[in-house]
Amino acid sequence: MIFRNPAGAPELACDECGCRWFDRMTGACYECGATVTAEMRAEFSRELDAFAARRAQVSGVADKRPP
Repeated sequence: MIFRNPAGAPELACDECGCRWFDRMTGACYECGATVTAEMRAEFSRELDAFAARRAQVSGVADKRPP
């Protein structure tokens, strides 16, 4: 599940319980233990790229994240 924070940036939340806290070592939700799937990570990455592109258009500054 992806939602927007007050600044408009995407945030990833657990599809099972809605928790926003994940253990990056195990790739699982801290609350319920659900696995963060490759599809969830890919969707979140696309949302981050879109957010960065929108911010770059507004500010005129290119995205400086590594490829």
